Amino acid sequence: MARLKIELPEKLVATVTIPVRITDINYGNHLGHNSLVEIIHEARVQFLNQHGFTELNVAGTALILTELLVEFINESFYNDLLEINIFSGEITGVSFELFYEIAVNRNERKMIIALAKTAMVCYNYEIKKVRPVPPELKSIL
Repeated sequence: MARLKIELPEKLVATVTIPVRITDINYGNHLGHNSLVEIIHEARVQFLNQHGFTELNVAGTALILTELLVEFINESFYNDLLEINIFSGEITGVSFELFYEIAVNRNERKMIIALAKTAMVCYNYEIKKVRPVPPELKSIL
C-alpha cells in the first residue's frame, strides 16, 4: 500500500505551542488520532487569532475545511508540549492550503510527531457561496 508523504512548503507563517492533555490520550496510552485533528484545529485558530481573525470572520469571510491529510510519524504522550509550525501552501482565488509540522522536544532533540495539510475555502454563510481569499489574508500567506 502506498503511504501518504506530505512535503512541507518553505513559507512558515506561524508557530504555536499546545500541550497534550490527559483527555487526548487513547487506550494505546498515546495521543489519539482524533485528538491530533483537534490539536491541528486549535493551532489554526491560534494562527488566525494572532492576526485578529476567527474562522467565521477573516476580513469579512468565513472558512470551511474541505480537505484534511495527516501523516502519523511518532507517538506523543501526556504532558508533551507540541510545537506546531504552520506553513502556507498553494493559494487560489477562493482557497488556500495550510501545512502543519507537529513536533516535540524529546531527549534534547526535535521529534516529528506528524505532518498534516488542510485545504480551506473562503465562504459566505449568509448567501451560501464561496468568496475570494481576502487580500489581508493573502498578504499573511
